[in-house]
Amino acid sequence: MSLRRIGPYALVFLFLGSFTAFAPASVSAQGATAAERPQAPPAPADVAAPPDDATKTSSGLYTKVIEPGTGTEHPGPTDTVVVLYTGWTAEGRAFDSSVLRNNRPSTFPLNTVLPGWSEGVQLMVKGETRRLWVPENLAFKGAPGKPKGMLVFDIQLVDFKTSPTAAPADVAKPPSDAECTKSGLCYKILREGTGDHHPTRFNQVTVQYTGWQTDGHMFDSSLVRGEPATFPLDKVIKGWTEGLQLMVEGEKMRLWIPEKLAYQGREPKGMLVFDVELLKIQ
Repeated sequence: MSLRRIGPYALVFLFLGSFTAFAPASVSAQGATAAERPQAPPAPADVAAPPDDATKTSSGLYTKVIEPGTGTEHPGPTDTVVVLYTGWTAEGRAFDSSVLRNNRPSTFPLNTVLPGWSEGVQLMVKGETRRLWVPENLAFKGAPGKPKGMLVFDIQLVDFKTSPTAAPADVAKPPSDAECTKSGLCYKILREGTGDHHPTRFNQVTVQYTGWQTDGHMFDSSLVRGEPATFPLDKVIKGWTEGLQLMVEGEKMRLWIPEKLAYQGREPKGMLVFDVELLKIQ
């Protein structure tokens, strides 16, 4: 997104289903012999079809718990998970595995992976190992260069963390403990800062931020892009210009910005909600 008053804003989309192709030579230690290279686990006996004791979801995904976990909570659709896994085709060919990377866990947000993975991992608890039989319409959907047909995964959920871009509970309207200015901007301090002065409208600032519409739809985030944003405060929407001047370095604040102080009828429409962390005043 651009916070500037003019020009379009940009949505950030992450490619779904970015598993690597099975290539032992590319992931083994340089110079290792074939015998020394890590080998993917052999395919399970039920790789060709889900067994009778597998559970089917309404989407057509089959799952079966292999090892129960010790946790009680399940990851959400935008949470970041840490997993160990191996994937096979229905013919038993391994095409990707954590074992090939010296059993190093992989970390990624659940909304950036195959639909079958996202659905299946949300059924799991920490420490659990589960087998997924993912139909093609929930896998790579016939994409060129990707494994075809039903895929089978053994997944161990090592850990997960709540997504920093998940909408807050008070996204629909400012809570009773929010402060409101004469312009209609409302704000709430989420974390006190360490700085001792405020930016002016003519300063340039560096921030981390996420923005939502009041229905909880996240439309932009510097966290998703993986780097802070820097811009002059007199070149952004009015609610940002006003709200950032209330902050000090190190402070994190939630802003409820009415439409008249945001995009004034242009997309994204309506009141917008931002979590903003002020990292530096230039």
